Amino acid sequence: MTLDDERFAPAPAVLAGDTADVYFVRSKQILDAEGLSPTVTMEVFCNRAGLLCGMKEALALLARVLPPGAEVWALDEGQTMDEKEVVLRITAPYASFALYETAYLGMLAHESGWATAARACVEAAAPIPVISFGARHVHPDVAARLEYAAIVGGCVGCATTAGARLAGIQPSGTIPHALILCMGDTVAAALAFDKHIDPAVPRIVLVDTFKDEAEEALRVAAALGHRLWGVRLDTPAERGRVTPELVKEVRARLDQAGYPHVRIVVSGGLDANRIRLFRERRAPVDAFGVGSAISAAPPIDFTADIKVIEGRNVAKRGRIPGITENPRLKRVNLHEGR
Repeated sequence: MTLDDERFAPAPAVLAGDTADVYFVRSKQILDAEGLSPTVTMEVFCNRAGLLCGMKEALALLARVLPPGAEVWALDEGQTMDEKEVVLRITAPYASFALYETAYLGMLAHESGWATAARACVEAAAPIPVISFGARHVHPDVAARLEYAAIVGGCVGCATTAGARLAGIQPSGTIPHALILCMGDTVAAALAFDKHIDPAVPRIVLVDTFKDEAEEALRVAAALGHRLWGVRLDTPAERGRVTPELVKEVRARLDQAGYPHVRIVVSGGLDANRIRLFRERRAPVDAFGVGSAISAAPPIDFTADIKVIEGRNVAKRGRIPGITENPRLKRVNLHEGR
């Protein structure tokens, strides 16, 4: 990524300072009125261990606001981070970036929380792939960032076009319950999808809408044959959810009927613990779809502290003045590609 990559460009409201805590706005007004803009070193650290995400977006913002001569050091996107580890260090005139602390802390906080939760699900499922289905649980303005963070966390796919574009992949998804209900029959919906949608898109069909999951799986397999990539089980909680035993039954019936090529995707209320249940019981799952276990993950708090002013070590009470050494930080060329 170059820092002028428009995928990570800050929104106009962010650049204008509209998303800043108002005390930063007022602080900049005061410093400007007083003719003050001391060169400071600001350090950003996390309050718990996790997977770092949002750094590309934070650096894209800083590249647009910091002056020539500013110095930035950072951990790479997708690196693990320890509790209290400094992940970002900025040395620049304070007035140049005072308005943006709220923004870059929020970018890191939310995206790192999502990526960390995704990594937990991916590790529980390994080597079975995980797809992010969580966009429906967040505001659409941040859905792409959620999906991108899930990919950084190790998910192999995501559901939205915007999220896939940000991550540099193709979106994943085929037939919703709504289409099947509108068509009135699972097989009819599957055949219509197969007729009208690009053949490069894998044919994966929900089989829990009208009939028994195993029965529907066999009907769809008979209709599409080798064009059918897989079936998805998404049985709701009202019907007992998808269980390891159900997966085993569907697999056995598909195999017995001569459809061993048809894969099984499981979704619906999955988190790392439930994924581990499927793995421990040796349920033959070929992919997991995870939603709110990622999208509802708590943000990882990040804090920004001024540690040096005009070469003088400083700190608020409870913190140690001066730069915190972290050999993992890398110097960032803010003007690369700009």
